[in-house]
Amino acid sequence: MPASARFCTRCGRAVRPETNRWPEGYICQTCMTRALETYGTCVGCGVERLTPGLTPDGGKLCTDCAGGLGDFICERCGQEARRYRRGICGRCVLTERLHELLDDGTGSVRVELLPLFDALRQMKRPWGGMTWTGHPHVQRNLRALARSEVPLTHDGLSQLTPWRSVAYLRDLLMETGILPPADRQLLLFQRWLAEKLPAVDVDHRRLLELFAAWHVQRRLNTLAARGPLTSDQIRQARDEIRLATAFLAHLAERGHTLVDCTQADVDTWYADGYTARRLTHAFLRWAMRSKHMLALTVPHRSTSNPAPIAQHQRLALLRQAVNREDVPLQDRVAAMLVLLYAQPLTRIARLTTDDVLLEDGEVLVRLGDPPSPVPEPFAGLMLAYLAQRPNTMTATNPEARWLFPGRRAGQPMTSNTLELRLRRLGFPTQRGRTAAIRHLVLQAPAPVVARMLGYHDDTTAQLAAEAGGTWRHYAPGDHAR
Repeated sequence: MPASARFCTRCGRAVRPETNRWPEGYICQTCMTRALETYGTCVGCGVERLTPGLTPDGGKLCTDCAGGLGDFICERCGQEARRYRRGICGRCVLTERLHELLDDGTGSVRVELLPLFDALRQMKRPWGGMTWTGHPHVQRNLRALARSEVPLTHDGLSQLTPWRSVAYLRDLLMETGILPPADRQLLLFQRWLAEKLPAVDVDHRRLLELFAAWHVQRRLNTLAARGPLTSDQIRQARDEIRLATAFLAHLAERGHTLVDCTQADVDTWYADGYTARRLTHAFLRWAMRSKHMLALTVPHRSTSNPAPIAQHQRLALLRQAVNREDVPLQDRVAAMLVLLYAQPLTRIARLTTDDVLLEDGEVLVRLGDPPSPVPEPFAGLMLAYLAQRPNTMTATNPEARWLFPGRRAGQPMTSNTLELRLRRLGFPTQRGRTAAIRHLVLQAPAPVVARMLGYHDDTTAQLAAEAGGTWRHYAPGDHAR
């Protein structure tokens, strides 16, 4: 291979000497895999089929019009796709494996698992299904369900391991209608708690069980009745249990129990790191209400939001969201929603494609009432992203309406994932959102901003007052009369 040809002709990455060579040049394995999963209308012959080839101007070509790409006709089903083994495509290979894993012992797939079987074998990217079903623990769990070794219920799934893989399988079973809907976050917390408490000192376990049952889980059940729990709510619940456990250990080191806990014990606990231990408040207040400890003073310190970024920094970050081609499109759209509309990541994660509207050639995003207009060039960015949302090629979210689909069946991308992605790219979420909302309440009346962006009137009114806004006495409503 000459030195000039040692790079992929599509992505520019270095390639190995044994790399495939197509008429356009050498192509790396990643680009070849993506090309062999691309279907559409060939610009050469106008036929709807596999279009792995490219014209110089980026048009899609079928294998015949591109020439020299290879033979991609499956010898079993006759479909045009990448062939994996024995001349058959990935979907046929995956179907074979699923027949073996979901066999109920009679040579047929267990009837109750047929919806899962169909969803997996029809996925647009079968390689993902082959990778997942290739793991020994996944094969073990699927066989156990197919052969009725464990009940096909939520309680039955709780007997399987490892828990992360079981959570993924549970989402698939709920998405395909095999299991009834249940709050996955609440189930994960209950499983975590069942594993956490037995490892705690026996003298403290009873207190923690009471705290978990009468405060933490009671609050989670109330929140779950209103809507799906978020990962942030579950993380807070876990942290409350962890900090309660650590506080009881702190008392034991000082020779005390919760019954004879003193104010000095509480003050010493918080003195070593108030912010990190602030969630201990819940346990202490519950213990005092339930008479498990004396009434003491729980220290309080303001933990207000950090100062917002400057307006010129916010505008510079918005320019990056538009112009940085090296940043994934989903991250640029998420950054735009934070910096332009002051949306929290928990709300962004719950947006759906139905919240993006196209009316009279104008793009709108429904964050409140009325929907907010999306100006150019952000409107073009949003439309481009809608055409290529991630995580829609597998069995988890093939028909997902989430604006940011996640990797778990029926679930959006979590706010934690969005935050980590934006933080790595240098987009400050909390400070950027604070800067955006403060700028907006200076440009328009606080009640109007609140309704359009889904905020409470009191919140925007307070922010407007802090920012020195001139709309403090504006009366909302129709002023045309």
